[in-house]
Amino acid sequence: MGEARWLSEPEMSAWRAYIVATLRLRQRLHRELAAAHDVSLTDYEVLVCLEMAPERRMRMSELATTMGSTKSRLSHQIARMEAAGLARRAPDPDDKRGVVAELTPGGEALLKEAAPTHVEGVRAHLIDLMTPEEQSVLARVFSRVDEHLEGLGG
Repeated sequence: MGEARWLSEPEMSAWRAYIVATLRLRQRLHRELAAAHDVSLTDYEVLVCLEMAPERRMRMSELATTMGSTKSRLSHQIARMEAAGLARRAPDPDDKRGVVAELTPGGEALLKEAAPTHVEGVRAHLIDLMTPEEQSVLARVFSRVDEHLEGLGG
């Protein structure tokens, strides 16, 4: 391994702005969802993933990957969501060795109720702060980052 290519001042400024702003944005969106609907941002994101999945269910391993979580952490999260009536686990109908997480009617109702709060927060704290051109650049940049990381695997 060679010597590190240290970040220049503008590169460091971009990196730090990204780190701090995304952390604060996620914290703000979490607080708004928790205050208005008693749901965490992470649980909300699981509900969204399940709602978008075919038949409103997804293999636990695929859901963990999508969420950027470990299987163990996701299993604990789904257990909490099961206790709250928001999701349930079931055998995978396509592979009996696998397990799927499914959206319940309670989870669907909570998602429908909380979605406007979440979208208002995303608009107020991110989207409406950018011009359409900046939104397009942000989408292109993070799509490129995502494709790069996807290409690296695991």
